[in-house]
Amino acid sequence: MAKASASVPPPTDELERELAAAGARLVAGVDEVGRGAWAGPVLVCAAVTDGSPAPEGLTDSKRLSPKRRVAMADLVRPWVRDHAFGQAEPGEIDEFGMTEALRLAAGRALAGLAKRPDAVILDGKHDYLGRPWAVRTQVKADLTCVSVAAASVLAKVRRDAAMAALDAEHPGYGFDTAAGYPSPAHRAALAEHGPTPHHRMSWSYLDDLPRWRHLRVRRPAPGGQLSIL
Repeated sequence: MAKASASVPPPTDELERELAAAGARLVAGVDEVGRGAWAGPVLVCAAVTDGSPAPEGLTDSKRLSPKRRVAMADLVRPWVRDHAFGQAEPGEIDEFGMTEALRLAAGRALAGLAKRPDAVILDGKHDYLGRPWAVRTQVKADLTCVSVAAASVLAKVRRDAAMAALDAEHPGYGFDTAAGYPSPAHRAALAEHGPTPHHRMSWSYLDDLPRWRHLRVRRPAPGGQLSIL
């Protein structure tokens, strides 16, 4: 996992201020984690900041080591004005596809905030949230925008902890180290023992498991994951 580099500028609240100047009284930054995992939920955090200086070292969660992410989350929680989580379970991902699962999870996170935001910043190009939310997409917002960076860290730490808690129940899949993403241990456990109740059963990794491919759920709408086994 790459660590934050001094050569990368820290995130700012420039975009939040721009939206506020356009009339948004409350702006929420939103980021997700778990989109590419084979097991576990997709989890979204919505975070609202208040313009005060961000904790030193705040950046996209992917640029922080696991230890540094946990420490940063401890700094971010009391700093943000408000935050909330929402998730879509593997069964919902299987039933509706990832885009709709992201919409459900993000809507649940935003509904958990104390006050409804007037504008939402999403990382990336694609607005998977849509109406009735006023959405602003921003490429690399998790690296450049403080509220999205905060959401990125909080979401990753929350989901990693939840997946690690499943490791005792399902040892061998590497849930405590890879959080449901593909890894050598995860692949080996799947081949030997098959999917757990926490796996996404519509995804094409099952096509590469002769003993278990019959379990794959087929949905009429496209979704799922390209095979990388």
